[in-house]
Amino acid sequence: MGNADIAMIGLAVMGENLALNIESRGFSVAVYDIAEGAVDRFLSGRGNGKRFLGAHSLEELTSLLKRPRKIMMMIKAGSPVDETIEKLLPYLDAGDILIDGGNSHFPDTERRVKALESRGLLYIGTGVSGGGEGALKGPSLMPGGSPEAWPAVRPILQAICAKADGAPCCEWVGEGGAGHFVKMVHNGIEYGDMQLICEVYALMKDWLGMTPEEMQAVFAEWNRGDLNSYLIEITADILQKKDTDGAPLLDHILDAAGQKGTGKWTGIAALEEGVPLTLIGEAVFARCLSAMKEERVRASKVLSGPKKTPPQDREAFVRDLKDALYAAKLISYAQGYTLMRAAAKAYGWNLHYGNIALMWRGGCIIRSAFLGDIKAAFDRNPELENLLLDDSFRARIEAAQDGWRRVCAAAMLQGVPAPAMTVALSYYDGYRSERLPANLLQAQRDYFGAHTYERIDAPRGKAFHTDWTGESAQGAVSSTYNA
Repeated sequence: MGNADIAMIGLAVMGENLALNIESRGFSVAVYDIAEGAVDRFLSGRGNGKRFLGAHSLEELTSLLKRPRKIMMMIKAGSPVDETIEKLLPYLDAGDILIDGGNSHFPDTERRVKALESRGLLYIGTGVSGGGEGALKGPSLMPGGSPEAWPAVRPILQAICAKADGAPCCEWVGEGGAGHFVKMVHNGIEYGDMQLICEVYALMKDWLGMTPEEMQAVFAEWNRGDLNSYLIEITADILQKKDTDGAPLLDHILDAAGQKGTGKWTGIAALEEGVPLTLIGEAVFARCLSAMKEERVRASKVLSGPKKTPPQDREAFVRDLKDALYAAKLISYAQGYTLMRAAAKAYGWNLHYGNIALMWRGGCIIRSAFLGDIKAAFDRNPELENLLLDDSFRARIEAAQDGWRRVCAAAMLQGVPAPAMTVALSYYDGYRSERLPANLLQAQRDYFGAHTYERIDAPRGKAFHTDWTGESAQGAVSSTYNA
């Protein structure tokens, strides 16, 4: 029988750094990688002289572990995870625990939990956020899956995770694919935060004419207040970085963004659950539009926009930008939490929304002071339908909305694209509207497709159909509404 506390499969940046983090907390780690020579290079390099045991096969790896075995996989999501599980199965015993720390799609994790539990094994799918540095020094971890596995892995995961005010940024999320779902939403919110900051940068640069030094000073100041966050902090750092020619490095970076799919998955999940995740959706589409670089270059030569007019008060507009960024950021989180609430209902997960905010307070990309306020909101009302309905957030967005509206109006009038900022405002105005023009939409649907509609003077669920053209022999009918 082996004596390693846990195994790590995958020694790329994330896996290697997590293994080093685990070992630094007093645990012994068995390591394996499919790439030839990777294990030996690690053991003779960063792992030299530490509590690591190298394995050159999965059979050897499992022989090095204490029972029940705890095996963490930091490998590419998708079929590689399924293939690794299948290869491991002959060497596992009942009660052994597999942990997937990659960016797996949550339905895959749901499927794997059920399949492995049927064999007497336990499975955890955990979100890991914070990049390579977080993996080494303390990431945000979002574990979910087989509840019986949590007591066995909790001492390790809570030892290696980031801490915020002394509290671990790692708590049990929920059953099945809940952990990977929450990580997916985290990444979607990350998409939104990044896009909003980029839109603020565009307005500063392309309309206000601010220099990188001026923009850097503003972001650094914002990072000392309500907008304090990892992304604001690194934006200030990025703006002061010079290239080898002495010019701002940012000016030399191609404006074509990439993505790994989690933002897209968040949007698809929102469509499936019927949740208006408009800001995050626009953030994904903004990346898609940026990737059309050559086509945009051609379009820029033939499509005209408004002639920009100088701002009357640049300092006042910068204050408006701060308000707009705060308000739109709140919309992004509100929509993300609405999606988690809908998914919890659909999949039977018992999510603790305040704890999720705590897990995101340290070690992850969306780390921000803002998250403590979200935790407080759910402490006040665990059944909060929407963050916008919390008294504290409602007061703050009302105080910010005049500046937010001025920013959105200026972006439109000056021809500076701000898709996430403006769609966030549209969501806010739609959400606060007692009556929307969907009555006309329902009339249109009934007109061309007899989809029926409900009436304001009849009970919900009762359906009506109108003979709009006078050509039907039936006329108006009613039934149960299910369109």
